[in-house]
Amino acid sequence: MQNPIATITLNNGSKIVLELRPDYAYNEVCSFISVAQKGYYNNFAIQRIVPGSWIDASYNAFFRKECQYFLPNRIEEESKGEIKIPEFGDVCLGYFSDTEIAGAEFFFPLQRVEALKGKCPVFAQVIQGAEELHRIEKVETYPNPYEPVEINVPRNPEIMVTVEVETFGVDYPEPEKIIPEKMPENWPTFA
Repeated sequence: MQNPIATITLNNGSKIVLELRPDYAYNEVCSFISVAQKGYYNNFAIQRIVPGSWIDASYNAFFRKECQYFLPNRIEEESKGEIKIPEFGDVCLGYFSDTEIAGAEFFFPLQRVEALKGKCPVFAQVIQGAEELHRIEKVETYPNPYEPVEINVPRNPEIMVTVEVETFGVDYPEPEKIIPEKMPENWPTFA
């Protein structure tokens, strides 16, 4: 069976192509596919750049109530004990706690990050467009002083115009989700 392929088209016309890895993180791949197929990643400006560390596509669940959920942390089980250490060229879901993983927020590590092993599951690899990550890492940013962590926002928006997934005829189910009782402080509140 061929792994799904995701294509992120940026506002400059460049593409970042990902091979999704259900063999590393099945539920996480299902989550990414679900969010992408519903269009929740489309027309979203990358929110956070930490040069030398990572590029976060979102820091606040894409401002969407539908993206405000977690996944159970089953990295050890899903990887059969062969947990991949996040490094440049990987794509990971965000960390929330030792038992919960951010369900929709994803990031690109810009270096090997041993401290995230077992916390931020690698669910994809960049197979085309890695040079765009190097370019984005170097764009001019400004700090967001209202956030509790280092948030460097691109001065000129770097927008994911579309995120499309080819599953090669395989139906991936909705992910198993955890809806938090208390929302993270950086997630928007909806009435």
